[in-house]
Amino acid sequence: MGDDDVWAVIDLQRRRTADLLAGLSGEQWDHPSLCEGWTVRDVAAHLTLQQLGLGAALLSALRHPGGLNHVILESARDRARRPADRLVAGIRATVGSRRHNVGVTSLETLTDILVHGQDIAVPLGLELEMPPEAAAVAAERVRSTGGTRTARVFRHLPLEGFRFVATDVSWAAGEGPEIRGPAAALLLLLTGRRAGLDRLAGDGVEMLRHRLAPA
Repeated sequence: MGDDDVWAVIDLQRRRTADLLAGLSGEQWDHPSLCEGWTVRDVAAHLTLQQLGLGAALLSALRHPGGLNHVILESARDRARRPADRLVAGIRATVGSRRHNVGVTSLETLTDILVHGQDIAVPLGLELEMPPEAAAVAAERVRSTGGTRTARVFRHLPLEGFRFVATDVSWAAGEGPEIRGPAAALLLLLTGRRAGLDRLAGDGVEMLRHRLAPA
């Protein structure tokens, strides 16, 4: 995918996510998301903060001293105090813009909107379509940046020593027992979400479940 294609998918998913949020009840807005400790409202608020420049990012860090994930969560909670309709409008307002947070690229913005849309939809039992090719691009980006500062925003899962194979698009990576399934489910797994496991198959799935089981 070229950069124009990446931004086209980002805008598509922004619209889809805003449309889904616009139809939620108050109870659904307060429902836990796939992100531990985050509500649906918190995740929606975070998606309005995808375009922070250096000054705004530094201000957030000063307001909420601590690690990167602490700053991200508390900044989202600050924004989450706004009414739901304003949060939806805030996401819609980003459509067409190619700005992204300082220190990241359009590929991180793509990953953010793809994954956080599922963080909202999956625990509510709702469907939010994810283009397979875009999911594969995001999955490759996540794998290629593993161990870097960018990867610190994801919960760590013991995914070393597996081969990941998408069944709905041409993408595979890694060596070892195979974990295969839709690119969207693989992307959730690679970003630290276990919610996609039931959609995956292969010899590696049971091995991974064993690794993830409490000691």
